[in-house]
Amino acid sequence: MASADQLINAFTTLLVTIDPPGLAPLFLGLTVGMSRPERKQVALRGITIAFIILAVFALFGSGVLGVLGISIGAFRLAGGLLLFWIAFEMVFERRQDRKEKTTEVAITKDHIENIAVFPLALPLIAGPGAISATILLGGTLPSTVERAQLIGVIAGCLLITLVVLFLADRLDRFLGVTGRAILTRLLGVILAALAAQFVVDGAKSALNLISATPT
Repeated sequence: MASADQLINAFTTLLVTIDPPGLAPLFLGLTVGMSRPERKQVALRGITIAFIILAVFALFGSGVLGVLGISIGAFRLAGGLLLFWIAFEMVFERRQDRKEKTTEVAITKDHIENIAVFPLALPLIAGPGAISATILLGGTLPSTVERAQLIGVIAGCLLITLVVLFLADRLDRFLGVTGRAILTRLLGVILAALAAQFVVDGAKSALNLISATPT
């Protein structure tokens, strides 16, 4: 059984890595134009998917990526490129233009489900950092009971994240149309910088892996 210090360390590491306060404004930017129930649906679905992803990595660790032949560096690189495309659409309001051309049914069923999976669940919540942290923590907690405790810690962190995302909806009332437009563009730039950092980290990891490989 894991000690209290180990559990506190795991909780702190995952919570800081997931960064719920940092996710809140990004969540508002990604779900602009949605009603409060739709935002809650996106948040709940995204958190559920993220929990499944992190729980799998907690149980099976680096073996999952190893079987697929995928390194964390490659995962960071791919996630960064996909995030950059989302950021591009946020800055130039491509996503908003597309939403205005779709029907309400399409937004409810397709748009909400797509955003909940990407980029909310992966890679914003269960991103390379959170997955890396989960794999690392899983290595220090090898027994079945300890892995179960780690999954409990993950659930606690994601529950806090869900509450933060639910409360983020109230901020939208004070922004208005102009405020949302400014926020979306600003967050698009921030998201682009985050995506670029993912790409840089992934490239560095890949280069280090290549240089370490014997010829």
